[in-house]
Amino acid sequence: MSVEKSPASAAPPLAPKRPSTARLTVSVLGAVGLAIALGALLTYCGKAGAKGPHAHGAFSGGRPATTVGVATAVLGEIPVDQSALGTVTPVATVQVNARVSGQLVKLGFKEGQLVKKGQLLMLIDPRPYQAALDLAQATLDHDRALLAGAEIDLKRYETLRARDSVAVQTYDDQRALVAQDQAQVRADQANVASARLNVEFTRVTAPVSGRAGLRQIDLGNQVVANESTPVTVITEVSPITVVFPVPEDVIPQIMAHHGGAGLGVTVTDRSGARILGEGRLLTLDNAVNTTTGTVNGRAEFANKDGALFPFQFVNVTLHMDLLKNQVVVPTTAVRHGPQGDYVWLLNADRTVRHQAVTVGPGTAETVSIASGLKVGDVVITAGGDRLRDGATVILPGQAPPMAGGKGTGQHRHRGSGSPPSAG
Repeated sequence: MSVEKSPASAAPPLAPKRPSTARLTVSVLGAVGLAIALGALLTYCGKAGAKGPHAHGAFSGGRPATTVGVATAVLGEIPVDQSALGTVTPVATVQVNARVSGQLVKLGFKEGQLVKKGQLLMLIDPRPYQAALDLAQATLDHDRALLAGAEIDLKRYETLRARDSVAVQTYDDQRALVAQDQAQVRADQANVASARLNVEFTRVTAPVSGRAGLRQIDLGNQVVANESTPVTVITEVSPITVVFPVPEDVIPQIMAHHGGAGLGVTVTDRSGARILGEGRLLTLDNAVNTTTGTVNGRAEFANKDGALFPFQFVNVTLHMDLLKNQVVVPTTAVRHGPQGDYVWLLNADRTVRHQAVTVGPGTAETVSIASGLKVGDVVITAGGDRLRDGATVILPGQAPPMAGGKGTGQHRHRGSGSPPSAG
């Protein structure tokens, strides 16, 4: 016979086990020890980085050292120039027209040819004008003969008048006839001179020396006197001038040099790569353009090689002055900040410091320093964008230091008990 057990007699459920006090203490101590070890390791790495070569050249403030370009401030000359965009302007541009009408029978030039003053350009058929000259000359000879006869009669009447053998009216009429013949002779002389000019005008010559342009009429055509369209245009190219604007602010500086006349001027092509001519300033205009605030200047160039072409655009550099004994550094050394212009000055220990300067006149390559530098100072010309006060730099030609450096434990065995290099 089986006996049923009551629920009260059943075994109670097992309660969850709690960690022992010893085991909990070990876990807490392990976590604290790990934190201390990590802190010690970080502290050691920081000290190793501060004591290693990076503190003296490889790193500055946690940044790698920068390789820079340097230059030494020297004593030199700085030209004071004014640049502008100018236009090549011929001294003379002459339209060649025929002064008499007729058939074109000869051409004495080619298009684009350099011609000299007085050179024959074209010949108009002179025969009609030569015939007119011969007729005028014959008329003059005829009237001179009439005048000679009248003057002889007048002398005869003067003798008779003295003897009271001729009437006063006859004598006066003869005097009037002589005066009339004299006037006729003078008119004939004028006709002869005019006809001779027409014969000369059949030869069209160059009024100036220069370059002939395109021809507007061909051989054998009829030329019309004083036609609106010229036969050709001659442009004087040697010497030649360049007109360019000058800001009104520099007018006093230019006028201080004998009114500006004689100042050197250099012109280059539009790219500025090739020099087209060296000349001198002739003069400035007599008024400032109120719209642009500039005054036009004119410079003259010999242009013997023809490099300056009429009405082309050129870059003009007016040399206004030459400053001597200036402290000069490369233009790339000067930087611009909120406090003004400054340079990075290289110290003896190869660190740099911020140095404020006052900039004077300069060129595209060099600039003068009015204050802030002295001759012999070494400035940073390249790589300055990554610098700050006290930063250590690597000079050109120097190898950058190793990251770990010698004697920092970089080559020690890990079993020696020393921590690895911080680098």
